[in-house]
Amino acid sequence: MEKLQVGRATLRWLNGGVNFLDGGAMFGVVPKALWSKKYPVNDKNQIELRTDPILLQLDEKNLIIDSGMGNGKLSDKQIRNFGVLEESALEKSLADVGLTVNDIDYVLMTHLHFDHACGLTKKVEDEYQSVFKNAVIYTSSVEWKEMQNPNIRSINTYWEINWKAIVNQVETFEGELEVLPGLRMIHTGGHSDGHSLLIYEDGSECFIHMADLMPTHGHQNKLWALAYDDYPVTSVHQKEKWMDIGYQKNAWYTFYHDAYYRAIQFDETGEKKNYLERQRYKYK
Repeated sequence: MEKLQVGRATLRWLNGGVNFLDGGAMFGVVPKALWSKKYPVNDKNQIELRTDPILLQLDEKNLIIDSGMGNGKLSDKQIRNFGVLEESALEKSLADVGLTVNDIDYVLMTHLHFDHACGLTKKVEDEYQSVFKNAVIYTSSVEWKEMQNPNIRSINTYWEINWKAIVNQVETFEGELEVLPGLRMIHTGGHSDGHSLLIYEDGSECFIHMADLMPTHGHQNKLWALAYDDYPVTSVHQKEKWMDIGYQKNAWYTFYHDAYYRAIQFDETGEKKNYLERQRYKYK
């Protein structure tokens, strides 16, 4: 399990599952000749994507950033279409550091697409129940409203089975929320209307979790937006803003989807300064 220390904050990457999606969809209008130089692609034009929650331990609190792919919630067709090779092993990952899901104080949801939100609930007999029963679940008010009332485009990714069991745990925010001293959730829009990022600052130490504004290291270019983005122009403007801020701060950028890097620290010019690679292994 990879670990990163940023000021008072300790980050560990849990096993939330893996899938393979079409590289063209993940890089939008960018030609394959360009994006394939930045991120590996297989002979089916698919790229490997993790769905790994981050355990963030800060000020004696346990926080989870997004929730993983979950278990047993996808049909055979969905597993095939979404290229799911491995579902979540989150509880085992937590056990490796002496925790259970009941020890989580906060769950920070950057957005609620199925590949981020399936880990919030699980099926017990004939009903879905909350996984993190003792946690406050934060997301933007815009995202929460769309989760419950998806439109014709988003209905395929906002699922009732991922939200009905957690309604009493969800707390929403407008614009910006300070979760703990130095740790903020900021509503950006772009990838989804309610999408948020995280920024943590402790003196000169900083990390920024861009979520799906920059899902992998291959998406560092400010103009490279996903075909999955509901508002790609907003994504570009927000990425430009937060990449500039992060470069000036020598911030660590952390990843949920990247199959190769857990985090990268860039210097003021955007050049890679330090990095934390993901431990690779062969899937069963």
